[in-house]
Amino acid sequence: MGFQDTPEEWPVTATETPFRGNKTSVRTDQVVMPDGSVHGRDYQVHPGSVAVLALDDEGRVLVLRQYRHPVRHKLWEIPAGLLDVPGENPLHAAQRELYEEAYVKAEDWRVLTDVYTTPGGCDEAVRIFLARDISEADGERFEVAEEEADMELARVPLQDLVRGVIAGDLHNSCLVVGALSLAAVLAGDGVESLRPAEAPWPARPFEA
Repeated sequence: MGFQDTPEEWPVTATETPFRGNKTSVRTDQVVMPDGSVHGRDYQVHPGSVAVLALDDEGRVLVLRQYRHPVRHKLWEIPAGLLDVPGENPLHAAQRELYEEAYVKAEDWRVLTDVYTTPGGCDEAVRIFLARDISEADGERFEVAEEEADMELARVPLQDLVRGVIAGDLHNSCLVVGALSLAAVLAGDGVESLRPAEAPWPARPFEA
């Protein structure tokens, strides 16, 4: 395409991990700059995530309201979750999250977009899927706990979400990116132009 992000890796002279958590850690790399100087860069090491913009046949998006302690807010979000296992197929992870958080399944899956959430301080990569032809899931409901036990569920017209993003009322990155991306797709080349659900993801390689 000519205008795209490109992989590049500057030399690292030393690295340490001063903090390790349950799912993420903090790493300090000594990075060689273009002028030859070496500077420390701290960043969060993250396994990667998936998110699902689930669209019903009335053009409404399935959203969840969840408390997020670091920002002291209840945020409206789209279903999302971590890649639990290195190399996990992101489609399978997205299907799991949609079932666990919303008790919903979908027949049509496509890649909406791929993003780095905060590349200046975290290596998290997120694949956002578009899920259509949605219906209630089969089997027992997943038992939620902790913050998820307080979640609210709603279906909101896509354009209402877009207006909320532009007005500064909605802040979750996956919801913002997902809603604006889908609005652009619908106004442009259409859903058929999206990549298939099993499209390669260099940021988090997987086996189909």
